[in-house]
Amino acid sequence: MTVSPTTADRAAARPRARAWIPLALRALLLGTLLTFLVAPSIFEPILKPLVQDNAPAIYNQGSLFTLTLLHLRIVAIATTAAILVAVTLAILVTRPFGAEFLALSRSLVNVGQTFPPVAVLALSVPALGFGEKPTLVALFLYGLLPIFENTLTALTTLPPAVMEAARGAGMTDRQRLFRVELPLAAPVILAGIRLSITVSLATATIGSTVAARTLGEVIIAGLQSNNLAFILQGGLIVGALAVLIYDGLSALEARLRRRAGL
Repeated sequence: MTVSPTTADRAAARPRARAWIPLALRALLLGTLLTFLVAPSIFEPILKPLVQDNAPAIYNQGSLFTLTLLHLRIVAIATTAAILVAVTLAILVTRPFGAEFLALSRSLVNVGQTFPPVAVLALSVPALGFGEKPTLVALFLYGLLPIFENTLTALTTLPPAVMEAARGAGMTDRQRLFRVELPLAAPVILAGIRLSITVSLATATIGSTVAARTLGEVIIAGLQSNNLAFILQGGLIVGALAVLIYDGLSALEARLRRRAGL
């Protein structure tokens, strides 16, 4: 005897089916990106109509795969430094002994937002020279604010009942910080890191104006030669990286929220 699915069964199956759609799109985007970086010549027929006669449709002044890794490396170094400084400052100003440094800390992390990255690059080159270092400074300063503000907000809005329970259990200040406060604050802190990384991925392209090895090289080469295909390649790779990393960190943030019971 065949039992037909009930309306409730069909209704429950629809959300599960819909959940596979974004996952499939992410996998498709990642697969397309990796294929393009490893074997870009496959996409030459698609890009050829965008260039003038005899102009190369695929970036030919370096390896796109290598430039992508170098681009990610710069963003990773700058973001790691920004996380260490911003989270440490936020922890400091939420302790009783450091509360008086809140205004100073806010002024420090706002420096990157006060000066545009291009201005930071221009000011850094005379002191640090051309190359990767000025770009790291610009990305570091630009990434501080969202991480600091999110960490500060997370640490100052923790459930009072949980904090009282931790004190009642005899935990020291250090134990409360690492066992209670930071685990509960992790999803909000990660949201700030996610925003910082997304902004840095796009901003890192301007580092190529001071000889840093980033995907900005592809865009600049396209502008100099009036090659729309080059510009499109650089922009789309950066955009795809931003979408994939943003989406991955969003999934991790949701998982941390579930684990923390939020």
